[in-house]
Amino acid sequence: MPDSTIHFSVVERFLRYVKFDTQSSETSQTYPSTAKQLDLLNHLVDELKSIGLADAAIDEHGYVMATVPATTQKKDVPVIGFIAHVDTSPEMSGAGVKPIVHQGYQGQDLVLPDDPTAVIRVADVPYLRERIGDDIITASGTTLLGADNKSGVAEIMTAAEYLVNHPEIPHGAIRVGFTPDEEVGAGTKYFDVAKFGAHYAYTMDGGARGEIEMETFSADAMTITFVGFNTHPGFAKWKMINSIKVAADFISRLPKDRLSPETTEGYEGFVHPYVVNASVDRTSVKLLIRDFTRPGLQEKEGFLEKLARETAAAWPGASMEVKIEESYRNMREVLDHHPDVVENAREAIRRAGLETRERPIRGGTDGSKLSFMGLPTPNIFAGEQNFHSRFEWVSVQDMEKAVEVIVHLARIWEEKAAG
Repeated sequence: MPDSTIHFSVVERFLRYVKFDTQSSETSQTYPSTAKQLDLLNHLVDELKSIGLADAAIDEHGYVMATVPATTQKKDVPVIGFIAHVDTSPEMSGAGVKPIVHQGYQGQDLVLPDDPTAVIRVADVPYLRERIGDDIITASGTTLLGADNKSGVAEIMTAAEYLVNHPEIPHGAIRVGFTPDEEVGAGTKYFDVAKFGAHYAYTMDGGARGEIEMETFSADAMTITFVGFNTHPGFAKWKMINSIKVAADFISRLPKDRLSPETTEGYEGFVHPYVVNASVDRTSVKLLIRDFTRPGLQEKEGFLEKLARETAAAWPGASMEVKIEESYRNMREVLDHHPDVVENAREAIRRAGLETRERPIRGGTDGSKLSFMGLPTPNIFAGEQNFHSRFEWVSVQDMEKAVEVIVHLARIWEEKAAG
């Protein structure tokens, strides 16, 4: 490595995959949330079989799994897995994607031709300056691109084919997994860790080359419902209690200079009201609660409940209810007990000629939930940038490097195993 076949394979695959409309839905009651995700998932089964992964299959929930057979004679090589999701964000259309390859990018702003007002400006995207000389792929201006996470899908497929075609590379069994509905928070809902059969795994769903992410937010969803009293507004004096006004008062009491997404960074957590369901009688405020520690979550939730009670008390006759639902937890709580899974990724990134970039994810990944389901799963770069928007882009050379990292990881796990 590097190998010219990798360049061709990963680019060709990616350009093909993004033309599948795989947008997931937050309102659907089915699984997967959209049937069109199955078009690509079934295609991937056929492609896996065509490159020699005979056990490739899709289950009743849409999960695709396959095995790259071991080539080593060692007995104790842990099975490792690589996972990517096929769905794209509900926030932007994924239909009719027209990918454009800007070869030999020279540092200019990228004007997307189907909407000339859509411009990826270098001044706004520092990482784009680092990719001068690369081949940059964008969409045409009216859809997202789908690099999140079809770049990861293409990289895993290309690495699997490379390993099959190079049996001289010693490695243990490698499991491949493609999932639906990650973008709507359900990517692991029916994922069968035992069936997948890996000891450790990596999601290929990160950004800049060299990135490895092993810690995420811990996250809860909190719903605070203010209860009022509705009656005919013409005869409401001293009777009506308008819960909409109570909820608005609560929201206005939230700190304006801290504890919000727009005022925090790094390891700072936040509370984020993002949905209001309102009527005079009952108004619910849904909030995202984020912190890197469980005590931090509890502190924020306690603060919000106290603030809500104080608000309701200021409106005689009003009351409030609180509901808290766990979303996911910081994967570092698990990964710190499995240092090899992170250290081997660092070594693979170095062998690919890169410096590691390590930062906390101010969000979550499927790896967060998988880690707590018994499959320690950090996240590795896939090259995707400006995800969930029509300004999404990816560097071809970043994708090639991600393929190299996968192949190096397969080899490193074998090297470090007992004979």
